[in-house]
Amino acid sequence: MLLTLAWGSLFFPGLFALCTWALRRSRLEWTDTDYVTISARLVSSVQAVLATGSGIIIIRSCSDVIRDRHWLAREYVWFLIPYMVYDSYAMYLCEWYRTRDLGHSTTIRNFLSQNRLMITHHAVILFVLVPVAQRLRGNLGDFFVGCIFTAELSTPFVSLGRILIQLKQQHTLLYKVNGVLTLATFFCCRILLFPFMYWSYGEHQGLSLLEVPFNIPFYCNVANAFLIAPQLYWFSLLCKKAVRLFDGAQAKKDS
Repeated sequence: MLLTLAWGSLFFPGLFALCTWALRRSRLEWTDTDYVTISARLVSSVQAVLATGSGIIIIRSCSDVIRDRHWLAREYVWFLIPYMVYDSYAMYLCEWYRTRDLGHSTTIRNFLSQNRLMITHHAVILFVLVPVAQRLRGNLGDFFVGCIFTAELSTPFVSLGRILIQLKQQHTLLYKVNGVLTLATFFCCRILLFPFMYWSYGEHQGLSLLEVPFNIPFYCNVANAFLIAPQLYWFSLLCKKAVRLFDGAQAKKDS
């Protein structure tokens, strides 16, 4: 545990520093905000790839979705804790540089106010999901922990979209293709993920998908509802953004 925490504490800030240094050395005509924001997005993408890979390994290793174990189900959570702390700081740093370039200043209070949902998301992971994953669930459910890890598959596409926006490349074909891939991966890995977990449990227990919610503890349904609620909200924002993008492109084409 301590060794994994230590590695995570070195890996994510170190990778961020390395990316920032490499981008500055490239002598591109970017602002400090560009360097910091793109570096933060690259680190997020690396974490997402590691989490997704870990999740796939766990899922493929657990034929019994309730009792089978895999060491990554616990160890990667310890590795994730330093990332969540680092990412909160990286978000603040990006906001600080952005407001500085605009000639303004930012405070921690303003930062927390403007990023309430994401900060709440990180806090819930650290103070609710980590204790559940590491202690409260006992030795059961590694398969479902792996499923949750695979939700990160959409993050590299979200990050690429943010990078293209930062570089003012919203008009490019790459941005539009990436938008489609973002919607597809987000829907599959963050929305359909929950019916898949219910279906997997039902297959193991000989239950239909519709019977599963009535044959598991009530708090499991409540927890899943709390987990999927922000995903549905974010997916709705992505859909609205996609509609504006393609409507705008069609309007330009018609004119």
